[in-house]
Amino acid sequence: MAGIDADEFSDFVTHRSAALLSTAYLLCGGDREAARDLLQDVLERVYLRRRRVTGPLEPYVRAALANASANRWRTRSRRVLETPLESSPEQGTDGPEAAVADRDQVARALGGLPPRMRAVLVLRFFDDLSEAETAAALGCSTGTVKSQTSRGLDRLRTLFDTEAVIQ
Repeated sequence: MAGIDADEFSDFVTHRSAALLSTAYLLCGGDREAARDLLQDVLERVYLRRRRVTGPLEPYVRAALANASANRWRTRSRRVLETPLESSPEQGTDGPEAAVADRDQVARALGGLPPRMRAVLVLRFFDDLSEAETAAALGCSTGTVKSQTSRGLDRLRTLFDTEAVIQ
């Protein structure tokens, strides 16, 4: 069993860690520190199992991220609760900061979805995987991916419509 050697894994991490961190960020609902922790934990686990990986490494790592993210939320009740700071008053966003604000709004909205639904939306639309690839990464049927995508998009639309009314 050949698997992935240490140098190949190191090259993978060097070249793909930024994209994987973006995926982890969205899977963690916009929590940067949680995303870093999630990615680090997944890369450590994959490194230890790298010799058993038979296919391409990136889909394997993305599936591990999605699964670890779901597991993270299951065990969240055991964590020390954090108290978020009050948000600052919104300021006008006419420049490139508007794009940052939009990305933040999307990340927060994703954070309000159940973990599996969030994983489906992130893999489908952020990582641009097909329904079949998403189903394979999450170990579910394409029908599940379709229904979770539909329900997730409906929830996001509701969240965005509610925020527009509030502002």
